[in-house]
Amino acid sequence: MSTAAARTDGWPPAPVFARADCGGLNMRLNGTRVVLRSSGALWLPLTQTLAAGDLHFEKGSSYAARGQMLPPYDTHETLARIEAEAAALNPATIVFLGDSFHDDQAEARMDPEAADRIARLADDRLLIWIAGNHDSDGPRGLPGETMSNVGVENLVFVHEPEPGRRRGQVAGHLHPCARVSAFGRAVRARCFATDGERMILPAFGAFTGGLSVRDQAFDGLFIRPPTAAVIGRNRVHPVGWDQLL
Repeated sequence: MSTAAARTDGWPPAPVFARADCGGLNMRLNGTRVVLRSSGALWLPLTQTLAAGDLHFEKGSSYAARGQMLPPYDTHETLARIEAEAAALNPATIVFLGDSFHDDQAEARMDPEAADRIARLADDRLLIWIAGNHDSDGPRGLPGETMSNVGVENLVFVHEPEPGRRRGQVAGHLHPCARVSAFGRAVRARCFATDGERMILPAFGAFTGGLSVRDQAFDGLFIRPPTAAVIGRNRVHPVGWDQLL
């Protein structure tokens, strides 16, 4: 892969991972302690901030409107995943990294129960909706604040990763996944992608696909070949670039 200009001062150090009690991975990202959760969310324990990328609420109803029938349960399944993380961690802030809605009409198609569940998520905490390319205006009738980006500790949360060196940038948009060998066969799974300085989060939504971290869309985003933190059933597994299929 093509990486950004090589560093000579040793910063940032290559990512070092330690197993977290939840089955995820602890690491320092641009100096900030983070936990890569097996749900695909990112947790900042110091500021009690939870981040999740690319929910794509109402993707099923969008496809149904075009005659492609998908089970209409994606929004509720994705909400259940977020609710489980909120129950486990009790975050003060939840940052959604854009494309939280599959299109700008998705909120209007959302059933009242789903809207009520999102409203309950906002009880005693702040929801931040980063504007994405699918939902550029953010939600209109749901609680929270819509922003183009937000800084937390040494990190900046955005939707689409910007090319070149962006120290501390955490983005979504690309839906990274990795293909690895496990149990004698090739397995494809969602992953975090990081070089220790920046990170691309996996898509969190129930109906979202993935793009291989070896795809050229990732070229130029990292100062060294990234580690793929691959999401298993209940654990996250760091896989080096040379181990990817």
